[in-house]
Amino acid sequence: MARPEKLSILIPVYNERYTLSELVARVVAAELPEGCEREIVLVDDCSKDGTREVLGRIAEQYGQLVKVVHHEVNQGKGAAVRTAIQHATGTLCLIQDADLEYDPNDYRRLLQPILDGDADVVYGSRFLVRDKVRVLFFWHRLGNKMLTLFSNMANDLTLTDMETCYKVVRTEILKSIPIRCNRFGIEPEITAKLAKRQCRIYEVPINYHGRTYQEGKKITWKDGVKALATIIWFRLIDDIYDEKHAHAILHALSNAPHFNRWMADTVRPYVGTNVLEIGAGMGNLSAQFLPREHYTATDIDPMHLAFLENRFATRPNVDVAKVDLARPEDFAPHAGQYDTVICLNVLEHVEEEMAGLRNILSALKPGGRAVILVPRNPKLFGSLDEVLGHHRRYLDEELADKCRQAGFEVETTFTFNRVSIPAWFINGRILRRTYFSKFQVKMLEMTVWLARLLERVLPWPGLSLIAIARKPPTAPDTTTEREAT
Repeated sequence: MARPEKLSILIPVYNERYTLSELVARVVAAELPEGCEREIVLVDDCSKDGTREVLGRIAEQYGQLVKVVHHEVNQGKGAAVRTAIQHATGTLCLIQDADLEYDPNDYRRLLQPILDGDADVVYGSRFLVRDKVRVLFFWHRLGNKMLTLFSNMANDLTLTDMETCYKVVRTEILKSIPIRCNRFGIEPEITAKLAKRQCRIYEVPINYHGRTYQEGKKITWKDGVKALATIIWFRLIDDIYDEKHAHAILHALSNAPHFNRWMADTVRPYVGTNVLEIGAGMGNLSAQFLPREHYTATDIDPMHLAFLENRFATRPNVDVAKVDLARPEDFAPHAGQYDTVICLNVLEHVEEEMAGLRNILSALKPGGRAVILVPRNPKLFGSLDEVLGHHRRYLDEELADKCRQAGFEVETTFTFNRVSIPAWFINGRILRRTYFSKFQVKMLEMTVWLARLLERVLPWPGLSLIAIARKPPTAPDTTTEREAT
């Protein structure tokens, strides 16, 4: 295991007084990988059978190992899991039913792909039989198989058991996903959202001891119909982040590969073979510039860094690093190593922009080139800039002057993306929107070919401004200069 982990075991509870004590005892006794801690979060969904009293005894018996939360109104499994996630403090979350159908002795197997660094999510499959499985209802199993098939078709996955309770997810991912379904629809909902987030999903076989309806099973054919509707709904809706912010916008743009290719093609003639990219985000543009002799993709957002590591895990010439454009110490390990630094839509996020430009200069070899793209024209500053965290938009000569002040020689500046100015102005200044709709992104993607043609003839400048700047062959050591000041 690369580093110690803490496992939050999330247990939604509804009318399980006869199994709950035994289940918690098994969860406490379950063997975990070395160095892995556990916490147990139990959410009582307004049980009516005396479960609350049982939970009181469990809390008293296990002390700080257990957290107990109560719903005053019955809402459903999804709502209980949502509440449990809010109280989780571990680095990993595992969902565990309160009955005895699923065996906590499978925890090690479920955790291992994540601890090995291969996965972000692990599903425990009842149909990849590890040891034994109880033979029960044909129609129930057929329904599970059909729902898994439809989910796989909608999300382009190859799962064998989408409806399984056992799902292990990195907590930072799970906390950032909005869970809307209050009942059993949580299973297809969370699967769709993990797929759209492009998480690395693995499956492992688990033991399964199914129970009959006389023994307390609650799910019915009606829940299967609702699950099918949920699959269709979340195929159409991109509700995959817990708020409308830069992550959602970047994800929307990841679904516009033609636009990303257009931007990459615009700056590609200036990109060398040994590249440092500042603010790579989800790697939408990084992928356009590969392969290279060496490529370092950087960001400051933990969610983006995890995504980049996943996306480029099999690329031997790509490494991922946390680098803040405003922090000289983050650039110290990269000083003088690159022939190209790409900084697209990042400089406007930094309050001390001159420090950011000097940091870019420090990472370049003498004669190396910086490719800097920023939003253009302060008159276009609006709600989209605000939600993206922009401090400013730039005038043409302003960017060139600041590059020179930082020590660069400016080769050229030019604008990009003329066709999007009307849409940006309407969305950001008039309608005050804070995100791009799926329809808007689709229309942009479908008309990139036209935008590329119009770029040559539209009379106004573009939405973005690009500066190509070189580090002088005899440039002074900017790190030394900063330390001296």
